[in-house]
Amino acid sequence: MKIKASIEKIPGGMMIVPLLIGAIINTAFPTISTYFGSFTGALMTGSLPMLAVFYVCMGSTIDFKATPYIVKKGGTLLITKIGIAMLVGFIAGKFLGNGMIDNGFFAGLSVLAIVAAMNDTNGGLYMALMGQFGRKEDVGAYSIMSLESGPFLTMITLGAAGLAAFPWQTLVGAILPLVVGMILGNLDKELREFLSKGVPVLVPFFAFALGAGLNLGNVWKAGALGVLLGVAVVIITGLALMGTDRLTGGNGVAGLAAATTAGNAAGVPAAVAAANAIYVPLVPSATALVASSVIVTAILTPIVTAWWAKRLEARSK
Repeated sequence: MKIKASIEKIPGGMMIVPLLIGAIINTAFPTISTYFGSFTGALMTGSLPMLAVFYVCMGSTIDFKATPYIVKKGGTLLITKIGIAMLVGFIAGKFLGNGMIDNGFFAGLSVLAIVAAMNDTNGGLYMALMGQFGRKEDVGAYSIMSLESGPFLTMITLGAAGLAAFPWQTLVGAILPLVVGMILGNLDKELREFLSKGVPVLVPFFAFALGAGLNLGNVWKAGALGVLLGVAVVIITGLALMGTDRLTGGNGVAGLAAATTAGNAAGVPAAVAAANAIYVPLVPSATALVASSVIVTAILTPIVTAWWAKRLEARSK
């Protein structure tokens, strides 16, 4: 049976499929983690420790000696993505503050959900799209963009929008695993090779754990709003990223390919709430909305990117 190949036919499948399996199990059997306990319970509730290990492994892939092109391309996309999330978060914060909308079509929407969905790019999907439609150097740009990973920049964005303050220890703790990985990977190439292998391996495991913290009833509630958030991520960040990509010598393909929500972003609301309890009530709805955005952007972004790449190809003939 070609299970892996079948899963990988789905955009972002190694993240999405385990996440959905975990969510289905938790929805059908909400007490299963405590019923079995031990390693099974740890697997279903240990997303944060697994994400910490993931960030160490991810950090090891970032080379301090990256070429100027990679730095320019990755840095431009990184700053644009964060800047747009910060701007949208600032505007939304004027209306929503630290809370969320309680009723109506937009019930459950919060600045936390918006920022978490916009801040982080689906790296696997970006690199896959660049491998097909972009240049080899564009693939390497994600080594810079991967600094988006984790709750650190979401905390910075929320702080910059004047919505919450986080102790410096918490901010450092959020980025420390990534930094440790960067240092280790640059000090020892063999260690980089060793740790980098853990990046794809860990994805389905923390995805399953994240899914096991979701109730599909909440995702169902996210419904059209979750779809709308995903579409907004593609349109708003996509247009901005496409523009800055072209301004820096690109053709816009890399910018569009980065207009996604990373799978691990579904864990950001919980991580942010662990650092500031004011966000605890928002976690279920924010997680559901971000999870919806992950799925929507994983489907929509490849379609948009492929369309633009083919349009450019047709123009060049």
